[in-house]
Amino acid sequence: MLNQKQLDVINATAPVVAENAETIAMTFYPLMFERYPHVRSMFNMRHQQTGEQPRALARSVVAYALNRHDPEALERLMTPIVNKHVAINLQPDQYAIVAECLMAAIGEVLGDAVTPEIFEAWSGLYWEFADRLIAAEEHTYQELESAPGGWRGERDFTLVDRVPESEEIVSFYFKPLDNQPVRTFQAGQYLGVSLDIDGEQALRQYSLTSSPGDDVYRISVKREGQGRASRHLHDHVKVGDHVKLLAPVGEMVLDDRDAPVMLISGGVGQTPMLSLMAQALEAGRQVVYLHAARNARVHAFHEHLKAMTEQYGTLLTYRYVYSHPETPEDERHKGILDRALLADYLPRDATPSCYFTGPTGFMRDIDTELAALGVDTPYRYFEYFGPSGQLH
Repeated sequence: MLNQKQLDVINATAPVVAENAETIAMTFYPLMFERYPHVRSMFNMRHQQTGEQPRALARSVVAYALNRHDPEALERLMTPIVNKHVAINLQPDQYAIVAECLMAAIGEVLGDAVTPEIFEAWSGLYWEFADRLIAAEEHTYQELESAPGGWRGERDFTLVDRVPESEEIVSFYFKPLDNQPVRTFQAGQYLGVSLDIDGEQALRQYSLTSSPGDDVYRISVKREGQGRASRHLHDHVKVGDHVKLLAPVGEMVLDDRDAPVMLISGGVGQTPMLSLMAQALEAGRQVVYLHAARNARVHAFHEHLKAMTEQYGTLLTYRYVYSHPETPEDERHKGILDRALLADYLPRDATPSCYFTGPTGFMRDIDTELAALGVDTPYRYFEYFGPSGQLH
């Protein structure tokens, strides 16, 4: 528990720390990887190169300092962090590694300005935040383990099928090696995947594209040119191979309203939409699904979605656009998901629950347009494929 003197120090120095938070984070990660090389496997190095991961760390520490007594703000901050940590099986002892390297980075960036009192206060703040995360993560681990078909940490699965969905996306179907049941999941959640690539572990998370209650887990992965894990899955993981999986988690799940649901995706951002769509339709909710792709060659699940519209009739509206169509047929669908198109398909009888995923710029635009069309914040849900960020 922080004492009043430490709180006074934190409040007095918070502006300086916030101003330098990103520099501190950019210093922290190389320092940690140098001192503790084994933790590199927990991180996507592409997110290090782009600065996404350091920025996410900087924002989370500052956000905790500003909102530590606001329960709702803390839940919004901690929930995605806890889920990401559980998806890589983060353990309590690893927080000590972060503490050591983070405080060293603060000292390196701020230099002599970091007095013993400042060091002690910010170290205390870190451990207060860490203890809350550790407790929340342990609660989640126990829930996952105690659920029917559940488990804690990694579990061995067999790849039983792989199906090309487009020129870039392949679906991978997994069954447990022990042939025991698998835990169901909430539509929209993702799966942790542990890969052995040239003798090194690589941990990644992929949205589940199967439906809750299925006896297999399906993920659908885009082959990224610079994506070490996605290239390994596409090029080397074959039917019959064993892969370690971590139990499904994630916070972008279907709400419990009976209002219409609007699903909006760009590119591979469509993956969590498939299970959300299936669950909403099964519940009898009106669904509008809008998708944007470059062209037909990279447009995955198109035939599946057409079949769903035939099955559910007027309950499901499906529209897609291509930014770079390549054939006369595709030219008929040329366009972007702008405000005018969103307005044409936005349900009017009741405010819809709107879910959108895709590149950050895409999500930023969709969020802005939905707000302009009168969809309030509580009904706009989105998720980053990577470290949590800020849309605006």
